[in-house]
Amino acid sequence: MTAPIARPAGDPARRLLVVEDDPDNSSLLQTYFTAHGYAVDVATRGLEGLEMARRGSYDLVVLDVNLPEMDGFTVFRALRASPRTSPLPVIFLTERASQGDRLAGLSLGAHDYVVKPYDLEEFRLRVQAAILRAARDNLLDPRSGLPTGRLVDEQIRQVQDRPGWQVLECRLQSFRPFIDLNGFAAGDEVLKATAGLLRRVLDEAGTPEDLIGHPANDTFVVLTGAPDPAALAERLAAEFNQAIQAHYSFFDVEQGYVVIRDADGRETQAPLMTLQVTRKE
Repeated sequence: MTAPIARPAGDPARRLLVVEDDPDNSSLLQTYFTAHGYAVDVATRGLEGLEMARRGSYDLVVLDVNLPEMDGFTVFRALRASPRTSPLPVIFLTERASQGDRLAGLSLGAHDYVVKPYDLEEFRLRVQAAILRAARDNLLDPRSGLPTGRLVDEQIRQVQDRPGWQVLECRLQSFRPFIDLNGFAAGDEVLKATAGLLRRVLDEAGTPEDLIGHPANDTFVVLTGAPDPAALAERLAAEFNQAIQAHYSFFDVEQGYVVIRDADGRETQAPLMTLQVTRKE
């Protein structure tokens, strides 16, 4: 059964991943940030945190240095080594107060380094600042949370040099009529939900290194090393075309189109949105 695109109404604007083996501290952070409008997931081991970061859609990772089995510095290096997780901002959290440890964390490229015990309000402001700085530096589209602009162009150039990799262009057909009828806020919901659907399908049918970009308003790109990109493209289109119906009224779905009225009251028919997926040369 095809999973529907969930409407993001009421969804917290930001998602955090807390990688922390101390249950008291992770529970404190989860409770506090949830109360301030964040969605917070918790991992208690480094490898678990890596897997969640690769499969999820997070705005920031709070990473404890003193993790069992795989310490935070090792986790951080693995995050940065993968194109899929390299743009993620990371704040190290640790009981180590020495200048050397702090410099070691920052030299790796972390956005911040916070020593326990800490003030929760100050910590929240640090998280907020790190997310905003990462969005600016990484050129992320605020609606989908995906790379855009120059960052997408760079990723495409890198992939085109890798044997077996393909670039799939995913264009929303009839997106403009949907906005004309429902407004820009509804259009932003579609973009955010589409990004989520693309991530989910890639997690299930792609590879851990696959990337998604949002280079234009109605266009996404999928950079994939999947062994059968044609089958992946077909699945992306089929699941979108089924799931997008949740964003239309029952009457619109039944008739298969929407009616748009211009400023003079003239009516035109526009088809429901579909996703056209083509291989980009």
